Amino acid sequence: MIEFQSVSKKYSDSADTLALSDVSLNIAKGELVYLAGPSGAGKSTLMKMVAAIERPTSGRVIVNGQDVGRIRKAGIPFLRRNLGLIFQNQRLLNDRHLLSNVMLPLIVTGAPRAQAEQRARAALDKVGLLDRALALPMELSGGEQQRVAIARAIVNRPQIILADEPTANLDRAAADKVIDALHAFHAVGVTCVISTHDDQILDSAARVIRLEHGHVTGGGA
Repeated sequence: MIEFQSVSKKYSDSADTLALSDVSLNIAKGELVYLAGPSGAGKSTLMKMVAAIERPTSGRVIVNGQDVGRIRKAGIPFLRRNLGLIFQNQRLLNDRHLLSNVMLPLIVTGAPRAQAEQRARAALDKVGLLDRALALPMELSGGEQQRVAIARAIVNRPQIILADEPTANLDRAAADKVIDALHAFHAVGVTCVISTHDDQILDSAARVIRLEHGHVTGGGA
């Protein structure tokens, strides 16, 4: 489902170090994988390359059979329709209720409003927040907002979920609910890639890819 072939990424010619350096790894369809490593290790860069937010300086990134580095700009939205993206800098729209926030990806792609609402309600139900569908984001806790972001990410029924530090700044109970929601989607066959600093989550992980200074130091094969 995801393959990195000797991938390196340098953000500028003047940079002294590579964000990623000669990274090779494989993630199979339906797998649940955690990315671990300190800040600056390259976790976010790796995820952005899967979503074609960043392109490799060298090497190849293959996602669902497509060479991301060769996809033209017009083809990127089609790639991302199969991805559920949960990045830290993606915020909910505070002037729209939760249902509208979750409907938005479907409306943008031209889905009929009635179908978008039905699927958005189902997505909110899966993360345990259907009863708050008409609440505004600012009325929710941080953990609840993150679960809404997950609902928005999966409303397109993606094949792959990319979650970059989804439990950052959450207390233990809220973090566990977020991880439980992601595990529920993995249980029905969705490929999940989750980056985290949370050692308690990693203790029970089946597979962890460890990064340090842009290098894979374990779990890449």
